[in-house]
Amino acid sequence: MIEVDHLVRTFDITVRPPGLRGALRSVVHRESRTITAVDDIGFRVGAGEIVGFLGPNGAGKTTTLKCIAGLLTTTSGRVRVLGYDPAARDSEFLRRIGFVMGQRWQLHVDLPVWESFDLHRVIYRLGKQEFADTRDQLVEMLGLGPYVMQQARRLSLGQRMRCEFAAALLHRPAVVLLDEPTLGLDFEAQQQIRTFIAEYVAQTQASVLLTSHYLRDIEVLCGRVLTISDGRLTFSGSLAEIRATAGRDKRVRVRFVQPLTDGQVAELGALTGVTVVEVSRSQIVLEAAPGAIGRAVDTVERWVAVEDVDVAEQPLEDALTRLYHGGRP
Repeated sequence: MIEVDHLVRTFDITVRPPGLRGALRSVVHRESRTITAVDDIGFRVGAGEIVGFLGPNGAGKTTTLKCIAGLLTTTSGRVRVLGYDPAARDSEFLRRIGFVMGQRWQLHVDLPVWESFDLHRVIYRLGKQEFADTRDQLVEMLGLGPYVMQQARRLSLGQRMRCEFAAALLHRPAVVLLDEPTLGLDFEAQQQIRTFIAEYVAQTQASVLLTSHYLRDIEVLCGRVLTISDGRLTFSGSLAEIRATAGRDKRVRVRFVQPLTDGQVAELGALTGVTVVEVSRSQIVLEAAPGAIGRAVDTVERWVAVEDVDVAEQPLEDALTRLYHGGRP
């Protein structure tokens, strides 16, 4: 459904020295340099698959999505979506793709949401009955009944984003690109959006490429994950494989009644297989090899009264950070 091969996208940017002298000089002699936003990446997304696309800000995620949507042309490489070249902007291709960006409006801000939906019917040349059936189904799935007669500008962010999802999917696209769809939403709204995405894919077998800085989105929805850093793919696989890159060490949180002294913290850090991650007046967080956990906790208990001990896998964020900086499993 989505095929990306050796995709490269570069941009020419103007370089101007600071100050008035630099501004005047740039009028006469404009200097520029080329930056590479996406550098020789390739991947596939199949029908009914939700793939997470992760990376730090500026890594090339949105540029890649815009190339897939045909909003940007490629510098080199090949992109095919549903058999189409996105850059050609074929009308049939545009009828089969949806793009939701967390900070971009598709709804007309001064119209009731219901009327914005009708504008989409006209734009996509949908039959009235087909449109009504899809619209009513989306309104029910997203719980939009109380909002569709209100102006979009009067809705909360969570309400608006659910309406944006409905607008983007009224033509039932076979490929859906989601760029930070839960950005800024509260917990309940995020849950509603995740549930809806899963239901939509189950019903339509659409291909979905999802970027998000909320790892819960990825954990709940994505069977496969791609990570990108400095324009290059650094990983393709499952979340379980990413977790495996964190190694066998555990994250140990020990809560106590009275604070540890600096000397005691240093002594803990000197234990073989133990690293002090965080310390405060009421707790200390350690990374410890399985064989060193008991020794570390016993040491703390000799000094102060321990209220609670929590042992967990290392956070997924730690493994992702390593991948963002080029580390591989």
